[in-house]
Order: sequence, then C-alpha cells, then structure tokens
Amino acid sequence: MNKLTLRDLDVRDKRVLVRDDYNVPLKNGTVADDARITASLPTLRRLIEGGARVILMSHLGRPKGGPEAKYSLKPVALHLAGLLGREVRFADDCVGEVALRMSRELRAGEVLLLENLRFHPEEEANDPGFAAQLAALGDLYVNDAFGSAHRAHASTEGVTRHFARSSAAGLLMEAELHYLSRALARPERPVVAILGGAKISGKIDVLSNLLQKVDRILIGGGMAYTFYRAAGTEIGNSLVEADRVEMAREVLAAAHEAGADLVLPIDSIISTAADGTAPTRVTDGAAIPAGFLGGDIGPGTVKLFREKLADARTVVWNGPLGIFEVPAFSAGTIEIAKAVAEVSGRGGVSVVGGGDSVAAIAQAGIPDQAFSHVSTGGGAFLEYLEGKVLPGVAALTEGP
Repeated sequence: MNKLTLRDLDVRDKRVLVRDDYNVPLKNGTVADDARITASLPTLRRLIEGGARVILMSHLGRPKGGPEAKYSLKPVALHLAGLLGREVRFADDCVGEVALRMSRELRAGEVLLLENLRFHPEEEANDPGFAAQLAALGDLYVNDAFGSAHRAHASTEGVTRHFARSSAAGLLMEAELHYLSRALARPERPVVAILGGAKISGKIDVLSNLLQKVDRILIGGGMAYTFYRAAGTEIGNSLVEADRVEMAREVLAAAHEAGADLVLPIDSIISTAADGTAPTRVTDGAAIPAGFLGGDIGPGTVKLFREKLADARTVVWNGPLGIFEVPAFSAGTIEIAKAVAEVSGRGGVSVVGGGDSVAAIAQAGIPDQAFSHVSTGGGAFLEYLEGKVLPGVAALTEGP
C-alpha cells in the first residue's frame, strides 16, 4: 500500500503520537510475554534517535466501561524502560490536562506512555471529541499497531482526521503490509496457504478469498473435521461445527470449480481424550472410528504436506494443525512449522500470523528469524487474508 511512512517524516523536536499494540499478558503485575513490546522497538529507537518527543498510546485487555487496576499499562511502562535503557514516563490518563501538560513538557528523545485507551468507552466508539483530545497530544501521528488496524477506533481511525498530512505507518506496520502484500498481491509462485485452528466459522471468508489467489490450501486442525463431515467421512467424536457443514461443502465445490488444490489430512493422531491422558494411535486413512477424536494430523499427512510445500516460493500460515498445547498432539504442527521455515531457508517467503501459530513456533523452538515475517496481528491478519480493507491502514496519509 502506498502510505506515508515514518521514513517520510521530519520528527526532530516534534511531539509524535504513536499508536502501539501493547495488549500483552500480565502476571503478578509484570509483563509475562513482551513479544509485542519488542516488536515496537525499531520504531521507538528511530524516533528517539531522530530527536522526537514520543507519546505512546495503547489498549490492554477489555476493561468494562472504566478504569480497572488489573488493566493498567503502568507495568508496560516499567518493562519498556528496561528494554530501551531509559526512563519512560507514565500518564495516569490518556487524555485531559495532565496528559496534555506531560506531552508538552517532553524534551527531544524522551518517552511518555499514556494509560489504557479503553478506560474510556469513547475509544471503541470512535468518538470524535475523544479523538480530538488524543490528537492534541501530538504534532505528528504514527500507527505501529497492525494488531488493531482492523478496528475503526478513535486511536486508529478517528485521530487521523486531525493529521491529514502526517499520519504515517511505523516500521512494524510497514513491514506487516510489505510482507502480506508480497505474499498475496504480488507473490512468487507456487503460493501455498496453510489454515488450521479449531473452527471453520472464522475462516470461511479467508478460504473463499484465498481460493482465487493461491495454488494450494492445506487444511488441518479441528476445522478439518467439519470438512470431513461435509465430504461424508466418519469423524467419530472429533470437533465439528454442525451448522457449518453445508458451508464447508460449498467451499469444497468452489475449490473444485476453481481448480484449486485444497488438501485435507489423509490420516490423524486419534485418542479417546483430548487432554492427552489416554493412549493415541494413527488412523489407517482419513476416517476416524466411533469413540475416538482427532487430535493432530498423522505422519502420512505430514509427509503429504511437506511434499506440497517442497517447491513453494510463498507460504502464508494461520492456525495450528492439532491440539498443539497437548504434547501428544503437537508433532504435526511442529513438523509443518519446520517445513515452512525451510521455505525461507531456500529463499522463499514465509508469513506466519495468529496468536496460536506464533505460540506453536515458540513451542517448536524455532526462532522468528527463521521465517520471513511473523505477524503481530490476529484479527487484522485474518481480515487481510479475507481481502478486507483495514480501517487503521486506510486512514493513513497517502504516500509521496
């Protein structure tokens, strides 16, 4: 997308209002997983080195209509200070006289983090007055929160109306759009999409869009069993969305009509217990006998999927291929994660998105650097795959 980026801005001695995605897990008052925070560091360091006065804003969790101590961003400010090696000031509110005064008192290279945006219901309502209050805190606006780009909220869309010529993508947002565009808009072929996860319901539009863009779609995870049911294959006690069976049947027909190679598992790791407390075995073929449930793709499917990935030049992956958090059902996801990393290793492009997929990579012990890009977006990643316009991206200033 041809949007203004941080590289196009003169930030020296300017108050730069930055929308980040610091929606991170907290445990005992400290940050439990700082992946989203570390992902924001390149943009922050560039701003600091450029002499900007940096004002950061983010949401955290889902507070119910007002401030809740457990959703305060104060622990994030402390953690970020450690990562940056400098003080990060903290405002107890994201709008109002105190926040405005603190933003004006910043000197070049200093950083201020505002309290949780969602402590104000006006944020999610995209209230114009609230957006104006946020805009008053900065001279320039940078959106580096791809994970929230699919939401038309005050901090992602409304605020840009006050920065008509200076709403730019941060370095992380720029990288997200670059790799997703490279994977879907101008890919090097063959293009393979891998879709997993528990349910087909959230990915029907993704499937429909990808059928027109990719050469192969590999299906795994719980959603595979809804496709099995649609194809008339026995699935035992496996997870199935009964109200989506007809939808799955339509997708299979559309794939056939489009000449797309939609590949379902040919075997499964099955058990009588989803938590791994009962013995497992491999099915002889796709059918799953009564009393058993599918927990992972089987070794035959791993081999087949690897063959489908062998000549891939572009891979997009969303969703684990089994109940990966249970060791007995994790092997399939781990093996495919390795296969996707190999695509990058031989010069191809691999883009991975979705919280469970990212967690699976970490569980497999594969560093993010083994992939071309690991997306910080969940819902935004899926909506991009659906072909939807992301409000937080569309609102940015057009590039030069």
